[in-house]
Amino acid sequence: MEKLIITVAPTGSVPTKKMTPHVPITPDEIIHTAMACEAAGASVIHIHARNTEDQSPSTEFSVFEEIYNGVKEKTNLIIQISTGGRAGTAYEVRNERLILKPEMASLTTGSINFPNSVYENSPQLIKALARDMQRLNIKPEMEIFDTGMINNALSLVANGFVDPPLHFDFVLGLKGALPATIANLVHLKNTIPPDSTWTVAGIGPAQLPMNTHAILMGGHVRVGLEDNIYFSKGELATNERLVERVAGLAKIFGREVANPDEAREIMHL
Repeated sequence: MEKLIITVAPTGSVPTKKMTPHVPITPDEIIHTAMACEAAGASVIHIHARNTEDQSPSTEFSVFEEIYNGVKEKTNLIIQISTGGRAGTAYEVRNERLILKPEMASLTTGSINFPNSVYENSPQLIKALARDMQRLNIKPEMEIFDTGMINNALSLVANGFVDPPLHFDFVLGLKGALPATIANLVHLKNTIPPDSTWTVAGIGPAQLPMNTHAILMGGHVRVGLEDNIYFSKGELATNERLVERVAGLAKIFGREVANPDEAREIMHL
């Protein structure tokens, strides 16, 4: 079985300091979190930007640039920039950050209902972002919230917008999307092309069980306060503790953890 790639999503768009003091908000906090998580076993970091004043999601290029440059200087992590639309749905604000040319960027291949809003990703937007990533030699991580999004990702390949092999991130347990069950994870894994790599992100209490099954199934894992702010019931987590726990589980199950350069080989970066 290939080595385990651990992705950390430390910030996201939702958690605030009021919810947990451990969520990194400022570029400096995110950079220091990246360093701690690399030491704990992470090889990929999923980047969101936040406005320091009110902790809201930010689309400011200068903030993404500061985070990107700091993480690149201080770590060997694979930097994966989010093109998600919580901060702003327009193509112009979601593609601007791609000129930083990170090794990876997220690409959600469909629309879903979040608990309090619609996460809209039109076919035109998806194709435009995919084309930008292809031109800039950025590998998309296909963010999959339901099975139909896999078909949309494969359509991008068929129409020349994305180059295989693909990498998928299955997001399970979000209200309005696929429940976090073993059956759903197995179905998603069996639906993608066999030369693909995949990660699972379990939301809230689903994070640990989904991580555990991914390790055993030969997939990869995503942890972090973006998806889950608790280490156990009532106990707040830090990003590095979540990374350490899943790295420890991998060791128990006899699976080695990939360093960033090994992760680059596995995902064909």
